[in-house]
Amino acid sequence: MPLNQNDNQKPVKPAYSGGKPNPFALFFFLVMAGFFIFYFLRNDTQTVQEAAYSDFLQYLERDEITRVKIFDNNMIEGERRTQGGETIRFKTAIPYMDPELLPELRARNIIITGAMAESLPWRILIQTLPWLIGLGLIFLMFRNMQGTGSRAFQFGKSKAKRYHDDGKKITFADVAGQTDAKYELQEVVSFLKNPQKFTKMGARIPKGVLLVGMPGTGKTLMAKAVAGEAGVNFFHMSGSDFVEMFVGVGASRVRDLFEQGRRSAPCIVFIDELDAVGRTRGAGYGGGHDEREQTLNQLLVEMDGFDGTSGLIILAATNRPDVLDPALLRPGRFDRQVLVDRPDLKGREEILKIHSKGVKLAPAVELEAVARVTSGFSGADLANIVNEAALLAVRAGRRLVEQADFNEAIEKTVAGLQKKTRVLKPEERKLTAYHEAGHALVAAFTPNADPVQKISIIPRGFALGYTLQMPVEDHFTITRTELLGKIGILLGGRIAEEMVSGEYSTGAANDLTKATDIARKMITDYGMSDRFRNVALTSRGAGVAGGERQEPMFQREYAESTQQYVDEEIARVVETQYVKTKEFLEQYRDTLDRVATALLEKETLDEKEFKAIIAQQPIAVC
Repeated sequence: MPLNQNDNQKPVKPAYSGGKPNPFALFFFLVMAGFFIFYFLRNDTQTVQEAAYSDFLQYLERDEITRVKIFDNNMIEGERRTQGGETIRFKTAIPYMDPELLPELRARNIIITGAMAESLPWRILIQTLPWLIGLGLIFLMFRNMQGTGSRAFQFGKSKAKRYHDDGKKITFADVAGQTDAKYELQEVVSFLKNPQKFTKMGARIPKGVLLVGMPGTGKTLMAKAVAGEAGVNFFHMSGSDFVEMFVGVGASRVRDLFEQGRRSAPCIVFIDELDAVGRTRGAGYGGGHDEREQTLNQLLVEMDGFDGTSGLIILAATNRPDVLDPALLRPGRFDRQVLVDRPDLKGREEILKIHSKGVKLAPAVELEAVARVTSGFSGADLANIVNEAALLAVRAGRRLVEQADFNEAIEKTVAGLQKKTRVLKPEERKLTAYHEAGHALVAAFTPNADPVQKISIIPRGFALGYTLQMPVEDHFTITRTELLGKIGILLGGRIAEEMVSGEYSTGAANDLTKATDIARKMITDYGMSDRFRNVALTSRGAGVAGGERQEPMFQREYAESTQQYVDEEIARVVETQYVKTKEFLEQYRDTLDRVATALLEKETLDEKEFKAIIAQQPIAVC
């Protein structure tokens, strides 16, 4: 693809991109259009009606016929004038020899002419000639357009976009919160800048580097930063761009992509969403003839076929390394995997500073406080929070973005959009207040639980209320006691509903789903059951970036008798925590009532207001 030296990290458009049309193609297009218009208009103006021979005799008796042409194949074409003065052309066939026809025509002074019948091949040629000419002109037009740089008919060409900088390149300074990943990729940058430094020592730079991480962590941005730091060309292509419905197109595009890379070396070829084309072979419906598998085979061959000292580096990104074909991950292809993880506290603060450079912040805004309550957020999430805060400030008519805007943006991201127009019945409103008070009260006195930041009975998203818990610091492991505490917090809402109304409601459906899922993982994944201690019964959650699956998956690897034990153990764990949590809330029912009453009055309680209410009575740790 041609390179425009003035592009700033933007894909270069093809040479023919809809600007000045090609004169040759335009001329033939106009000729073709004019020919077809003339042909069809001519046919429309010379419409000939077919008439039966008996009708022809009636026209003759009524003296309507003015002219006839008799062909030697017993065909007659003529003109007749109706009583209204309209002239109509007609044609008919003479079914038998009529010796009285010609004298009758002479007697009525009708103009008579004769003609030879056209031969069938000549008639067919006349009828098909306009279509043949039209198809020929279309072929010449597209062939000429293709010669001027059009992508027409070039299905096998790579769709890679080429980026180049003009002084505003992306570097590692534009990527925050990924110190470890930048350290690993710095070696690739050094090789592209000074390959002799490595070749003199006999070292071989990795042919391919796989960036692994959750969605939104900045894998594509990291790849562009590597190219910007090294000052080399950068080709970007998505894995889904390789595969088409036509067999062989994907393999052809892979070959073309690597040819472009070799011609532009030193350069970086970046394949985003590698799992779209690199999934394990044998899983497709087409077997060995599956188009995606043929594309993957060609990619494997190309990565084995180029020299590691050629200055061509392959970068790829995926958030599903568990589904990639093992042949892609072996040494000699993607030699190195670099984890682009979600940022820590310091990294989140740096990311917020980068995204808020163009935002007018109030002097009292503390980005560190925002970073502290956004544990587990990716770089894309943080960028969205900054943008949402700015939008909220504009909506409120303020000139500066305040801390409250950031807090509201975080709540909007976590809990959903506030539904101010949804009006709850008094009974539902009271039940929701006790539900959220039960969550908050249990969370406040559960060891190592995330602190309660806010409680609200204002509907957000699909929820009628919410209790916002945000971690103070990052957590990388979680103990059995903490998992049981999470189950107790989730059950606190349903228990509070039961205590105030004497029955259950559907409002705790999501809480029960989460509690059951935690209990199941404790038994099947984490080896936290009495019978199968230290044994993982499923492959659930293995080998996925960030330790989380992107889609629900449960692969059972045990007997039916074990399944019965798992079901019974899940019910036992949940029931045990239910009993403990209910005893706690019954013991401190007065405090539960005070929190619920305050929610009904104010609708929202922040952290200070909630702590002031529960501090009125000492509470033992539940």
